Formats: sequence, structure tokens, C-alpha cells
Amino acid sequence: MNMDAASADRGKPLPALEGLAGEFYRWGAQGELRFQRCSGCGRYRHVPRELCAHCGSPKWVWEGSSGRGKVFSWTVVERPLHPAFAGDAPYAPVIVELDEGVRMLSRVLDCAPDELSIGMAVEVAFSRVTDELYLPCFRRSEV
Repeated sequence: MNMDAASADRGKPLPALEGLAGEFYRWGAQGELRFQRCSGCGRYRHVPRELCAHCGSPKWVWEGSSGRGKVFSWTVVERPLHPAFAGDAPYAPVIVELDEGVRMLSRVLDCAPDELSIGMAVEVAFSRVTDELYLPCFRRSEV
């Protein structure tokens, strides 16, 4: 898993580093992509939450991810609604389906929007936003 030491983009909204979401991002700051895995039915889940949406179990553990997946879908943002993203346009938020079955919203760092394709292999690459926050982004992968 790669750690990108890019400086923070000031003015952009940041996730709250508290509760279960805070735990998710603390793993990222250590260079690890982890998801909750239900102890009842064994399914992975994202976004973090107290109960399994499949079986309702409150029992779970943080389990490491391979960090590999495929582009499931994306859209191209030409005119961002938040002014802090105006300089990034056009950009493509992507939904990545990880090998563990969870889907997450992110971006592919080394790929222009017109180069994306459904099924494109990607792997996690953490992007440093602050000293405490590393966002899980993705890069193209050969695997």
C-alpha cells in the first residue's frame, strides 16, 4: 500500500475523526485499509456502523483489506457545487468495488476521467491530507 505525501488541500471539507469513522481513518493513517467484518455472518461492510445490515449482529472486528479492486462506476464533475473543489474540475469520483465485496467512493489518482473504464483494476494509495488524515484513494494496477 502506497502513501502519497501530498500536502493538504485547505478549505475542503474533511471527515470527522471520531466514532467508528474515526477508527476507519486511524487505520489509514497507519497505511492500512480495514473494514468492519461481521462476526455473525462474515460479511464486510463500509461505511462503518454498529449493526450488520445483513444479519443485524452487533458483533464485528476490523479486518485488513487487500486494497485491490475494480472501478465499478464513476461520474465526471465539470462544475463542483463546493467552491473549494473548483480548481480540481474536471474530476471523477469513482466507486471502487474491493476484492472483499465492499464498495467505496474515492478517486483514482493517476487517471484522467476520460481514461477510466468499468472493471479497471486499482489498488489503494493513501493520500496525506493532514498529519492525522490519510484518505484511501486508488491507483491503476496491473493485477
